[in-house]
Amino acid sequence: MNFSKRIILLLLIFAGSFSKILAQSTHVLSYNQPAEFFEESLLLGNGKMGATIFGGVGLEKIYLNDITLWSGEPVNANMNSEAYKNISAIREALKNENYQLAEELNKKIQGKNSESYAPLGTLEIHHQNSEKFEKYYRELDVSTAVSKVNYTVNGVNFTREYFVSAPDKILVIKLTSSKKGALNFTLNTNSLLNFKTVVDGNVFKMKGRAPIHENAGYEVPSEYLKQKERGTRFTSLVKIKNADGSIISEADKIGVKNATEAIIFVSVATSFNGFDKNPETEGLNDENIAEVNLNNAFKKSYQTLKASHIKDYQKFYNRVSLNFGESTAPNLPTDERLLRYAEGKEDKNLEILYFNFGRYLLISSSRTLGVPANLQGLWNHYLSPPWSSNYTMNINLEENYWLAENTNLSELHLPLLSFIKNLSVTGKVTAKTFYGVDKGWAAAHNSDIWAMTNPVGQFGKEEPMWACWPMAGAWLSTHIWEHYSFTQNKKFLENEGYPLMKGAAEFCMNWLVKDKKGFYITSPSTSPENQYITPNGFVGATTYGGTADLAMIRECFDKTIKAAKILNKDEDFVQQLESYLQKLYPYQIGKKGNLQEWYFDWEDKDPKHRHQSHLFGLFPGNHITPDKTPDLAKASKTTLEIKGDETTGWSKGWRINLWARLWEGNRAYKMYRELLRYVVPDNKKTENPRRGGGTYPNLLDAHPPFQIDGNFGGTAAVAEMLLQSDGDEIRLLPALPDAWSSGSVKGLCARGGFEISMTWKDKKLQKLTILSKNGGETTLISGEKSKKIALKKGKQIEIVW
Repeated sequence: MNFSKRIILLLLIFAGSFSKILAQSTHVLSYNQPAEFFEESLLLGNGKMGATIFGGVGLEKIYLNDITLWSGEPVNANMNSEAYKNISAIREALKNENYQLAEELNKKIQGKNSESYAPLGTLEIHHQNSEKFEKYYRELDVSTAVSKVNYTVNGVNFTREYFVSAPDKILVIKLTSSKKGALNFTLNTNSLLNFKTVVDGNVFKMKGRAPIHENAGYEVPSEYLKQKERGTRFTSLVKIKNADGSIISEADKIGVKNATEAIIFVSVATSFNGFDKNPETEGLNDENIAEVNLNNAFKKSYQTLKASHIKDYQKFYNRVSLNFGESTAPNLPTDERLLRYAEGKEDKNLEILYFNFGRYLLISSSRTLGVPANLQGLWNHYLSPPWSSNYTMNINLEENYWLAENTNLSELHLPLLSFIKNLSVTGKVTAKTFYGVDKGWAAAHNSDIWAMTNPVGQFGKEEPMWACWPMAGAWLSTHIWEHYSFTQNKKFLENEGYPLMKGAAEFCMNWLVKDKKGFYITSPSTSPENQYITPNGFVGATTYGGTADLAMIRECFDKTIKAAKILNKDEDFVQQLESYLQKLYPYQIGKKGNLQEWYFDWEDKDPKHRHQSHLFGLFPGNHITPDKTPDLAKASKTTLEIKGDETTGWSKGWRINLWARLWEGNRAYKMYRELLRYVVPDNKKTENPRRGGGTYPNLLDAHPPFQIDGNFGGTAAVAEMLLQSDGDEIRLLPALPDAWSSGSVKGLCARGGFEISMTWKDKKLQKLTILSKNGGETTLISGEKSKKIALKKGKQIEIVW
């Protein structure tokens, strides 16, 4: 062996060893075998294009997604123009306490179900070196958004490196072999949708379109896949750049032969041109877009593409860093770390990795205006995905964005905020035709890329407990205030945010009616997906004056009033809102000491139900707090005690945040550990099944099945345990658990436009640095000590606590 070859071999050995050391860090997921199931795969994305990497040896399978590829076309918001005529009959039935009749009549206030997020296709790379392999290693580094695979076959080391670039709008895969000419592979793409492929020179092209159907249920009928000339088109282009060897180009595949290095470029695009544009007749030229992006990227070197990708990604990721002190956990692959952690053993770095992974997922799935992260974020491989992989707006869509502001990813909130603007357009029609309200806008349980706002239920076929709920506008409007509260961007508030908040508040104000006591209530009302039992034994969902409705309306009115006063406008409207706010039916504490979910102190059909929507005022709202409303906070705690800790996914993520807001750090941490409970892939057969809620081997949330909101809720909860704020006060370490008694954090954000870095020891704050982005005053609180400060724009101070 000559000197240069020895150097190369030593570098490869060092690189492999170095990767395995990093795998135990707070930012690397690593495995010693290829993925067999989706729940073991590694996810990449640039906020529009998604890639699911399996890392196979003989066959590398990569699922491809584009966040703008959905079934359907612009929604007919006027689909049930006289539905509102049933409202008076429902209200009369409720007034007469005839809940069974109200339940049946409420089904008349329903429309179509949402459309589905579609899988674009699968890239298959067939390798000839499929003999017995060894020294396999696979990783995803969330600090660079780069995935790697290394393995050896017959003494030859093969490596792959993958990333999806936001600046260059391209998936890049670099393949190398340690032996000259040992790289041989072919590739092709296919899709579950209607598609055609062709090899054009050295480019593999796939073109197709998503089905066009009004999804009455959740299945995609096969006949829809055959429909042509309607729906969203898509194009996928694949091209190979070889350093040596030769390019293979055949009728149904392309590849390389006898190469040492090759780079695969994958470009995808769709014809989606906006929620209100027909994707066929008014659509974008998807093929041209894909070609331009491919050609532009192909001209650049791999080093240039990778450097640009990492620089762009890290401008978000590097804003926050977290440290919980020394960990004694052994060096293990991520799946083995999860198994060990599930036994109750310490792994602080795994807890930080989960937090970092949540931020990584938001950066990777939320960078397309008007198209926020969906139930699966960006990554879906099902033709009929669970719950249509849609926007479920009675918790899930909102939970996706709880981490956007406090973990310093404010720009990634904009896809949701711009989507709210789309909802306000169709929502004006929904408010009038479904609810008989001529002012403002409303949205309901589900939506899709077409900004559907109508209540779902297949026009009377579904249960009101989930289908009939008009409060999404009220909830979503609070996200607008959150964005302003953290950024202090008055221009955004005036030009974009406030009109949407006002519209949501106008609907709510005109939807309210008075009860027999003179209080304002909603009628009809449901509490998302939960049911009550009346004293005579009737089980139902339709009632009046539900606590969840009124909690969301309280928050909506309060924040709209604040916004109007900041902008010095709509004085008469503000006075109206203040009057209504004072006359809302007050919170009630039940006989068990719990916060009542229903107007009356009724029993729940399921006392441990996964939804806890009536605790909205505690979190994500902030009008219930332990110090300012102690009785309501205590009742909220009792409610959580009754519900217990055994819940999954998004629900557990929500409960961790609720416990954090109650300043119960150890209880929040207990549930955070449970969120990271190891769960085997859904379809994996095993003698020792670990099913139910928790975390899959690739750190994705197991609801089950996979829903990304659990990841986002868990990440947000870590930040909430370390820092809470309301615009006037910033609480430092308000719910710090014993397990994190010493540590540091950099870059968390607080309402009022502040950024915080701090260190603590033995559960006591030691030192903090606070930066004011726009100038302002706040009061810092930690333990029994408080300090009022004032900072000019762009200035920061360091305080030894």
